[in-house]
Amino acid sequence: MSFSKEDILRIAKDENVRFIRLQFTDLLGTIKNVEIPVSQLEKALDNKMMFDGSSIEGYVRIEESDMYLYPDLSTWVIFPWVTDSRVARLICDVYMPDGTPFAGDPRGILKRCLLEAEEMGFTAMNVGPEPEFFLFRTDEKGNPTTELNDQGGYFDLAPMDLGENCRREIVLTLEEMGFEVEASHHEVASGQHEIDFKYADAIKAADQIQTFKLVVKTVARQHGLHATFMPKPLFGMNGSGMHAHQSLFNGNENMFYDESDTLGLSKTARYYMAGILKHARAFAAITNPTVNSYKRLVPGYEAPCYVAWSASNRSPMIRIPASRGLSTRVEVRNPDPAANPYLALAVMLKAGLDGIKRQLDLPAPIDRNIYVMSEEERIEEGIPSLPSDLKEALNEMIRSHVITEALGEHALAHFYELKEIEWDIYRTQVHQWERDQYMTLY
Repeated sequence: MSFSKEDILRIAKDENVRFIRLQFTDLLGTIKNVEIPVSQLEKALDNKMMFDGSSIEGYVRIEESDMYLYPDLSTWVIFPWVTDSRVARLICDVYMPDGTPFAGDPRGILKRCLLEAEEMGFTAMNVGPEPEFFLFRTDEKGNPTTELNDQGGYFDLAPMDLGENCRREIVLTLEEMGFEVEASHHEVASGQHEIDFKYADAIKAADQIQTFKLVVKTVARQHGLHATFMPKPLFGMNGSGMHAHQSLFNGNENMFYDESDTLGLSKTARYYMAGILKHARAFAAITNPTVNSYKRLVPGYEAPCYVAWSASNRSPMIRIPASRGLSTRVEVRNPDPAANPYLALAVMLKAGLDGIKRQLDLPAPIDRNIYVMSEEERIEEGIPSLPSDLKEALNEMIRSHVITEALGEHALAHFYELKEIEWDIYRTQVHQWERDQYMTLY
């Protein structure tokens, strides 16, 4: 919806809103907010709310800490869960004191990449995300345990699916907040769930992913459960992905559709896919940003670990769903829900645009099950693998001109530094598996 400043002030008064959360996202994808009383709302709507950027992961040093929040009025929503005082939310862009956009704001980075797409004749990038999550039981103190809330499987119903009531309430809450929910169901793994909502333009889609995560965690907690978007919470079970369906439009025309093509795919779509495949290893550090992400990207658990595409099977990284016409789209299957959605969409878009600019050749589709192919067969077919760990992904990222340009110097330097620290902490830890394997053997 579109709101004016006057609309928001009037609604806040009519609905007895007492507090407003000015929300933004740090470099790692964590939602941050400054909460203000409604008496400060007009000041916020005039872009005059300042915060300390030096306290936010990946932002600025303490000597240059003053930053401003510019609310996007279209993101105004009142949280539907009941509290003593009604609370509303506005998602903000981050600006410097001189009125220029902050180079390290993830939402701003996505906007920069969308501007490049617009200059190339594409008025919109439409995205349909599919973030999956797990529900775990909590202990008597409310802390998460490793006990799953059910033993259900794909599309199961109660009593096997004990998360049904929680998931239903999540859907109702999302709808109250303006989401158009298309489906919800139990996923393959025990305790794993998926809720699909309608596609939107890239900025709105990323905003919705962040809102979705907040709603899921809030409602789960009300049911005595802990919701996690961790990519691979348990060994031996499927992990959680965030498949990203995407297409480029010019006005009302889907630029990925060509009815004269055998698969209904335009040259633009094929160039775009070629760009995604070309830069997949380089953008993996952004779409799969944690040490844990790479424990999902292994054979045998329906997660893609090979850089290929197909219109007829789900083992490659890119799948082409059957719908055509306005619904023609590319489904990129490797991202996971730990990713910062603004950065993930930015690097995928940048990769696709590079394919279009350079008119890259799309490799032949792989219509066999790649998981059962030998390494020799994959080499013969020219099928690369995604990085096997975060360190390999980081090395690929910093070598890519396309992906580093998408992020910009500030975000790249800070993201790389933060992830190098994460990798080093992980690398030097002694894990239980090592003790189990080596304590008595050596």
